Amino acid sequence: MLRFLSRLRNLSFLLKEKNNYKNSSNKAQQLTPDLKKNIKLFRQVLGESSDVIIRQFKIARGKKDATLIFLEGLVNKKHINDHILRPLMVQSQTSLCGTLEKLKDSFIFIDNISELKDFGEIVSAVLEGKAVLLVDGAASALVIDVKGWEQRAIEEPDTEGGVRGPREGFTENIRTNIALLRRIIRDPALTFYHLRLGNKTKRDISIAYIKGVAQDSLIDEVKYRLNKIETDAVLESGYIEQLIDDNPFSPFPTIANSEKPDKVAAKLLEGRAAILVDGTPFVLTVPMLFIECFQHPEDYYVHPYFGTFMRWIRYISFALSILSPAYFVALSSFDHELIPTPLLISMAAAREGTPFPAVLEALLMIIVFEILREASIRMPRSLGQAVNIVGALVIGQAAVSAGLIGPAMVIVISLTAVATFIVPPLIDVGTILRFALLFGAGVLGLFGVTIILLEILIHLASLKSFGVPYLSPVAPPDIAKLKDVLVRAPLWSMPRTRSFRQKLGGRS
Repeated sequence: MLRFLSRLRNLSFLLKEKNNYKNSSNKAQQLTPDLKKNIKLFRQVLGESSDVIIRQFKIARGKKDATLIFLEGLVNKKHINDHILRPLMVQSQTSLCGTLEKLKDSFIFIDNISELKDFGEIVSAVLEGKAVLLVDGAASALVIDVKGWEQRAIEEPDTEGGVRGPREGFTENIRTNIALLRRIIRDPALTFYHLRLGNKTKRDISIAYIKGVAQDSLIDEVKYRLNKIETDAVLESGYIEQLIDDNPFSPFPTIANSEKPDKVAAKLLEGRAAILVDGTPFVLTVPMLFIECFQHPEDYYVHPYFGTFMRWIRYISFALSILSPAYFVALSSFDHELIPTPLLISMAAAREGTPFPAVLEALLMIIVFEILREASIRMPRSLGQAVNIVGALVIGQAAVSAGLIGPAMVIVISLTAVATFIVPPLIDVGTILRFALLFGAGVLGLFGVTIILLEILIHLASLKSFGVPYLSPVAPPDIAKLKDVLVRAPLWSMPRTRSFRQKLGGRS
């Protein structure tokens, strides 16, 4: 076994070295002073794609050849026409076109311009949405930032609604998302570390943190895990989440995500790090604690009494969503003595004539609920509401009338379905735990439910998120931080910056 793992490691190392050699060979290629050779080289690399625009024109009053290369749809054509082509073709003088430096300083009205010689870097700039200016006789190119593709406006996110608080949400543009955080945290200590992931997609990634608040060991660990990622594609932040997770086989999330800038800003002020991925509105934050699943930004915008009440509603709802079917099956099938006699007689009369045992009834109803939930999500919104009404009224009523399901079971599953959506971060986890607890209840009754709950608690206690215990500040206990767990203490009683003080673990 050890020999096989050693061979596998050597093979992966050789493949990595091969890719590095290919990348280094591409990057080593340089431009030449011959404009025609440079254009031919670009045509060979970019191919005959219809969106590749190679605009050839004359500058210096028609005495020098120049070429502008860009991808249609990724650039702002108005900026190209008004601030690049028009000044160079109409206003450029022969004496000022000797070097690219003179062109950049005198005729191009764009602020973000860089001069590059490496062909690989220039091609990457074109694929990012920048324009490349080539001039005959120059062995380098001007890379001009004229990005201007269509993007979604800033809107309120559907996944994290609220009554009070900002209505802004992140978009798919990473530059817009960075600006949203800058508007909230107007501190020069707010820092963004940029990198690029994906050999094919070359997705822009930014790590956001506040110097002096976030621990250096945390930032170093985040950079280390991101830099060691080897993949062809990063299409969404979920890719990053799975590749840097401490516990990839755990159903519980150890990396948080959010679409709300105020929520991410609050976590940055607590000493966490945020990971922004271009192309998605979901921003990752690390480390993550289990208690965060029950906290909502609105808790801190309202009176502490009401915030505490709503937090307890979330605790109770999560418990009901995973325990209601299991306890009902355990009590109705094994532990009858725990049910009051009048209620037991009523339940027995309601279940009379049903052909299936209670555990099978609950299993069938939960599966039907998951099917309806998935259908309502995937179908168009106009049809999703109709599907919910048909599933809730027609199917449920028909099943009870036909004697397939007892009325009490319909009530229990309905309560479970409503309570499931109270805590959005744990919806997926709740589905898995619901089936596990139902299995324990169907085999051993309340004793089986207790065993599964203990296994869940032991698993939670063993989890860590970037070196921080997942159940912190409950286990290990931290009395000072418990004021934001069971209750939402007044803001004046909390420190202005609630940062992590635990010593972060090493690289894993």
